[in-house]
Amino acid sequence: MRILHTMLRVGNLDRSLAFYTDVLGMRLLRKKDYPDGKFTLAFVGYQDEEDGAVIELTHNWDTEAYDLGNGYGHIALEVEDAYAACERIKSKGGKVTREAGPMKHGTTVIAFVEDPDGYKIELIQRSGRND
Repeated sequence: MRILHTMLRVGNLDRSLAFYTDVLGMRLLRKKDYPDGKFTLAFVGYQDEEDGAVIELTHNWDTEAYDLGNGYGHIALEVEDAYAACERIKSKGGKVTREAGPMKHGTTVIAFVEDPDGYKIELIQRSGRND
């Protein structure tokens, strides 16, 4: 068994695709409209689906926003340099909610960003780069 994808419901698919591809640098792997169900599925990731887990963005055509509730945590992405990643994300219009720096009670360098729908994404600096 392996993890295939994580699904997020998004209110504006174009805006979300722009964030995940332009701001975070993922690729749009596939996208399909389901007119009878009035929804679109778009899969984004850094590698092909057969090589690793991806994110499924589900857009229900009649829903512009979702209440995230308090059960969602975050998606984690490994980055080479969390400080540089935050600067790159901000320069592309992304929202950094916690600047890069050592985690509380530890030395791992982390940061948090937020997608257009409010989903949190943790950036974890690759081990050995805690300078």
